[in-house]
Amino acid sequence: MINKLIEKIRKTNAPIVVGLDPMLDYVPGHILDAAVRGLGETLEAAGEAVWEYNKGIIDAVYDLIPAVKPQIAMYEQFGIPGLVAFQKTVDYCQEKGLVVIGDVKRGDIGSTSAAYANGHLGSVQIGGRKCSAFHEDFITVNPYLGTDGVKPFVDVCREEKKGIFVLVKTSNPSSGEFQDQRVDGKPLYEIVGEHVARWGEECMGDSYSYVGAVVGATYPEMGKVLREIMPKTFILVPGYGAQGGTAADLKPYFNEDGLGAIVNSSRGIICAYKQEKYAKFGAGNYADAARQAVIDMREDIAGALG
Repeated sequence: MINKLIEKIRKTNAPIVVGLDPMLDYVPGHILDAAVRGLGETLEAAGEAVWEYNKGIIDAVYDLIPAVKPQIAMYEQFGIPGLVAFQKTVDYCQEKGLVVIGDVKRGDIGSTSAAYANGHLGSVQIGGRKCSAFHEDFITVNPYLGTDGVKPFVDVCREEKKGIFVLVKTSNPSSGEFQDQRVDGKPLYEIVGEHVARWGEECMGDSYSYVGAVVGATYPEMGKVLREIMPKTFILVPGYGAQGGTAADLKPYFNEDGLGAIVNSSRGIICAYKQEKYAKFGAGNYADAARQAVIDMREDIAGALG
């Protein structure tokens, strides 16, 4: 799957992943009102509104980008109807040829970690048949429990030719409370990066590993160090745009081949119609605003990377 992601990045010339992280106040009123008229003020209406909102965005941008990243918490808050919307979103994106990165941040040990891996990347055996549940192409993984927590995901990645992005240095302001603490003279995020590089040696695509890393755009100097530690690791870069990361901050995350990183934007794209810059589109054309935001982001990144 890492080879497919790279192929699509090259084809679109857009190292961009759109974060499909819907909140109800992001959904234009006409979509939510229609769902409530049909299903009442229920979780089912919320799930339907989220799905319709997502579908509009996907239809508007799928030809411009290689990948999407639905954040499962935004769906879980609506219970089972929200998970139905998540599943429909994953299915639809894959039908459109997009690579799907499930932002699920799972991590445990033993059979629990294996169950997470099977549920999101692999399959379960039911009688004589193998069945897949959410079947994303990549997921995000929390490494806090160490190799015991990551190895079950790596095993499934190897078997299914899918991938993970391991949290290494996240973009949030308090990430340093743990991630920057020094252990034997090194910050913890560097130690995690070294482990990611080793785990990735077990699962190589043509030029990059199935085991990727999450490194926030808000810490470019740390990103530069981690790029050197993990030369064959694809980096998922959150924090661009709404969280303060700029295109100029992104250069250290890429290798000399122009690859090695994919940059996430969520609110900056899916809520573009609420920004002054795109206000002319209005709520009725929210998807067209999202498309223009993707085009602008692509140009911004290309200009910064030269």
